[in-house]
Parts: sequence; C-alpha cells; structure tokens
Amino acid sequence: MYEYNDKENGMLSSDRERFEAEKRALKQEKKDKKNKWFLCILYALVFGLIAGCVFQGVGFATDVLKSRIGLKSAAVSGTAEETVDEDEKEAEEEVEDKKAEDKEEKASTLPVATTLSSEGRQDVATVAANAMPSIVSITNKSVQEVRSFFGGAIHSYESESEGSGIIVGENDDELLLVTNNHVVEGSKELSVCFIDNEVCEAVVKGTDPDNDLAVIAVKISDIKKSTMDKIAVAKLGDSDELVIGEQVVAIGNALGYGQSVTTGIVSALERNVDIDDIAKDLIQTDAAINPGNSGGALLNMKGEVVGINSAKLASAQIEGMGYAIPISTATPVIEELMNRETRELVDAKDASYIGISGVSVSKEISETYDIPTGVYVSEVPKDGPADKAGIVKGDVIKKFDGISVSSINDIKEQLKYYKAGEKVEVMVMRSNGSEYKEVNVTVTLGKKSESGIEEEEEPEQESGQSGETYYIDPFSIFGY
Repeated sequence: MYEYNDKENGMLSSDRERFEAEKRALKQEKKDKKNKWFLCILYALVFGLIAGCVFQGVGFATDVLKSRIGLKSAAVSGTAEETVDEDEKEAEEEVEDKKAEDKEEKASTLPVATTLSSEGRQDVATVAANAMPSIVSITNKSVQEVRSFFGGAIHSYESESEGSGIIVGENDDELLLVTNNHVVEGSKELSVCFIDNEVCEAVVKGTDPDNDLAVIAVKISDIKKSTMDKIAVAKLGDSDELVIGEQVVAIGNALGYGQSVTTGIVSALERNVDIDDIAKDLIQTDAAINPGNSGGALLNMKGEVVGINSAKLASAQIEGMGYAIPISTATPVIEELMNRETRELVDAKDASYIGISGVSVSKEISETYDIPTGVYVSEVPKDGPADKAGIVKGDVIKKFDGISVSSINDIKEQLKYYKAGEKVEVMVMRSNGSEYKEVNVTVTLGKKSESGIEEEEEPEQESGQSGETYYIDPFSIFGY
C-alpha cells in the first residue's frame, strides 16, 4: 500500500508540475495578449490625438488665410443655407455700422472726397486696342470757293482734308458712322479707311450744323468680308457720369498720318465754347486733339465713347485745351440722322434752289436784337420757290427738311442732295410784332439752271478773339 501510494504520489507530483507549468504558460500568454491590446489602444489614442491636432491646425490656418483675403469662414456645423444667411446678416451689420460711422464723420468733419471704383477700368493700351476697330479715317475731297482780292471774282478749287469717324451702327444695307459736320462739309467725294487699311466710298446720310455732327454711310456690299470681320461698333457711354480729373483717351487720324492715341484727363465739363458763332457746352480735356482728330472718339477707361472730338483752342500762351461734344448731347441727334433717308449728290442738271437771300443770325446778334438764331431772310425774289411757299422777308429759317441750319452755306450744303421739283418742309420763325412764332411751310424746289439768280453769299465774319487767343478749325492746315 505504501509503495503504491509512493508511485501514485510520484505520478501526482509530476502531473502537478506539468499542470502548474501549463498554467503559468497560459497566464503568461494571457498577459502577453493584454499587453498587446494595451499597446494597440495606446497607439490608437496617440494617433487620434495627433490627427485631431493636425485637423485643428489646418482649420485654423484656413480661417487665417480666408480672413486675410476678405472671405468669411463658414460654420463647421449647419447647412450651406444657414451659412449664407449668417454671412448676409454679418454683411448687413457691417453696412449699418459703416452708415453710423459716416453719420458721425459728417457731423464732426468736412465732407470726404469720394473715390472712383476701379471695377471695369482698363489701362490705356487695352482701351486703345479694343476701340481701334470702331475708329475710321475720313478723306473729304471738296470744292472750295474763294473770292478774289482783286475784282471780287469767285474762284473754285479742289481741296482734300482729313478727319476721323466712329462706327455707331448698321442697317440692312449700310454701315453707319458719326463724325463732325465740318469734316464732311462741302464734300464732293468722301472715303473711309478702316482698321485694315481698306478704303470704301461713303455718302452723307445727314448733318446737323448747329451741333457740328454728321452721319455718313458706307454700303455693306462695298465692304470686304475680311474687313467686316475686323471692324466693330463702338460702345457709347454716358458723358453725364464724367467727373473732373477722370482719365480719358482720344483716338483719331491726327494730321492725316493715320490713327494715333493720346491720353489726359477731363479738365472741365459744360464749357460754353463759341465756335463759328455757335455756342456749345463741351467737354474740355488736356488730351492732345490735333487737326485730323475731329470726329474721333474720346473714351473713358471702360472703353466707352463719352465724347466726339471737335475743336482745339490754341495760342502762344495756351497749351492742352481740347474740346469734345458730350455723347449724351450727341446721341439723340445721331439716332435721328441714322434714321434719315440716305441721299447722294445730285447732278448739276438737276440742281435745285430755294429762292432766298439771307444772313446768319449769330448768338450776339440774337441777344442784341432779340431775333432767333438761324438764317434771316433778307430778300425773297418774286415768284421764286420760297415766295410761292409763303416765306417772307424777315422770317428766320431754323430747319430745312428737319435739319437745323444757321447760315446760307448750311442751306446750300443741304440743297446739294435735293433735286429740282422735290418738296421740302422748311421751319421758320415769324414775327407777329411782339414775338416770334414757329411756322412750317412746304417749298417745291426750283431748277437752279433756270433761275437766273444765285443765293446771296454769306458775308465774311470775323472769327477771332481779342488779343492773341483764337479758335482754330482742326482742318485749317488741310485747306478748310
């Protein structure tokens, strides 16, 4: 029994050792697994902490960047619409704060000069490049009449002058351009040179001497497709929005050398300038406007036409005083002239006459004698077209077929486009003893070759100013 027990005890001891060894191994394995899970969780926590810091850092950097470029950071939570609403509320609050600040400033200080917005502004090179396709050079071949110093005889000679024009529109058959009246006055042949140096014949569609404006037309059928692809219609602006000191650009055919660009500022607005006895409210600029620039464009820095270059004041003491017709004044006249019937010069055998003698009533004469400006009728030959229509001595002609006239020469210019026998409406101002009233008469034009008379020549008038200051016609060096 004892011996068996010893064996049994011996076996039991061995099993226990093995059991204990396995138990210790199992505990160590469990411990190792716990250590591994602990390390995984620790690593995950460390990674999450680092990622959170990075995320927060990126968000902070983004907010700083947005604030520097003027953007508002969106809320992290909430919908896009809620974010926009919050932004709008913040913007409204800023506007209200600004208004409050302005009220405080106005109450305590002198008004602060406002600055122009730079939105849409361009540099001179960009303005010129964009505007050039809409600017043309105009050549006018005309017949000039000069009274001889000896004997009073009248001699005729051909002259050629240069000017500029602006493409302002088109219809089914014609390309329409605006220029100055004095650019096309007396024209016998008129031609237009486009940006690609292609030249086409043009005709006068209508003129307004009082405003020194004219619209001429070029047949689209005469213009090459390649030229049509390169030209453009000018964008007209609003001269009423101009301010003194604003930069402007002048483009035109200066001295007949081709298109050139000058720049300056608006020196003054609504300048009352007396040119050829016609007072005009013009834009004054120090941008160089030279002979040949007449009819060209004065542009703002958005590339919009704000004026039509017209004249220059010059003397030994004066520099940099150019003038342009405000586009806001010119636009209604341009639109009216664009809608007129296009007329061509009539042959000599069909030349017409109206049958009056007269002189122009200048602004000074009008103010002195209380007579309307226009053409004062000094004589009406008996049984002539004007006499038959009811025009009488003392009438002042204001319009010929809807076109304002201020001299006999203006009427003669219009007659070049009307055949004998045509009916024309003439608007006159007639005195009833105490005041002048408007009267419209219809004149059937007579045949000039059968009249035996010629309209009285316009008396020459002094156009100079006192001292050395004088107005010059931008075409004077070309024979105008």
